[in-house]
Amino acid sequence: MPDHFQLIKTDTATAARRGRLKTLHGAFETPIFMPVGTQGTVKALTPAQLKETGAQIILGNTYHLNLRPGSELIRELGGLHKFMGWDGPILTDSGGFQVFSLAKLRDIRDDGIAFASHLDGAKVFLGPREVMTIQANLGSDIAMVIDECPPWPCTREECRRAVDRSHRWAQQCKQIAADNGFLAGGHHVFAIAQGSTFDDLRREAAESLVALDFSGYAIGGVSVGEPEPEMMKQVAATTPFLPAGKPRYTMGLGTPPQVLKMIALGVDMFDCVHPTRVARNGAAFTPDGLINLRNERYRADAAPLVEGLDNYTCRNFSRAYLRHLVMANEILACTLISLHNVHFYLDLVAQARAHIEAGDYGPWHRAWITRYEVGERTDSAASFAG
Repeated sequence: MPDHFQLIKTDTATAARRGRLKTLHGAFETPIFMPVGTQGTVKALTPAQLKETGAQIILGNTYHLNLRPGSELIRELGGLHKFMGWDGPILTDSGGFQVFSLAKLRDIRDDGIAFASHLDGAKVFLGPREVMTIQANLGSDIAMVIDECPPWPCTREECRRAVDRSHRWAQQCKQIAADNGFLAGGHHVFAIAQGSTFDDLRREAAESLVALDFSGYAIGGVSVGEPEPEMMKQVAATTPFLPAGKPRYTMGLGTPPQVLKMIALGVDMFDCVHPTRVARNGAAFTPDGLINLRNERYRADAAPLVEGLDNYTCRNFSRAYLRHLVMANEILACTLISLHNVHFYLDLVAQARAHIEAGDYGPWHRAWITRYEVGERTDSAASFAG
């Protein structure tokens, strides 16, 4: 799909960018946050509720959906969009992150990754052909190549092998997507640049993938246990070597301040389980940090989670009511707090887009982060941040 990404404006004081990406299921505005629907659902929310939050694109997971219910079944039932009742764009991760997260259940080979299913121990193999076939079955708007995500810390030799292997797999994924008509059908394939903490390997990975001319590029292997300054250093070491005319995606993070910091480094797309995960633990995002609704201080608090934030939860319910639901272990607590948290993230990136357009992203995002971090230190909710 030619000219799929439009770069609308670049901030003069930072590397922040305002763009628009076209897909088969519509365009979305960047910077954007993608709610995570690993197993064909964003936890606790219906597609209609997702629409209300302002979600423009969501994420699914190749590894999990192929195990259950199976990509062939999803294809027979009309593809993932129809299967889950979501008519907007969908990005699917390739399963490469499971190389890291399921380290005890997998064996990395030159031709792919052999897993023991975390469900029943059955043998599963994901190589470039398998990954691209599964994502074609799902009907993904944006399919990720399979890659090897090295752990942190790792040796240079381990990272070198991961970068080389990820490059070979990316090359194979693109060729397979071209051969099976996936690319000609208007779907996008994004490559993933690894490199761990080695700046020269990050640059090499980025430049070698850019030479293969993908629709977009992800920065992988961050938020795998390293401290935040190292995480930002890795992102900053990669983005300058990615093309300005293609979208940039940092995978699997982060907190609201981290998202704003990475936007300032030139990243366009984000996904993270934080909004729904912390909601299930009774925590909610606010401009003054993450608050723990289990705290006694909210027992009689008549205020909404965020005054003036236009979502169903904030329009209709008090912190006291939400705390009651949390303390009573009511399922509705997960839905109402998840709806708020997802909307909070989407409203935040909408604000970021507006400030990039206005030309004041630098001072705005620094002031926003300061308020958030000062506020969070006054509440015990910080333990929910991971």
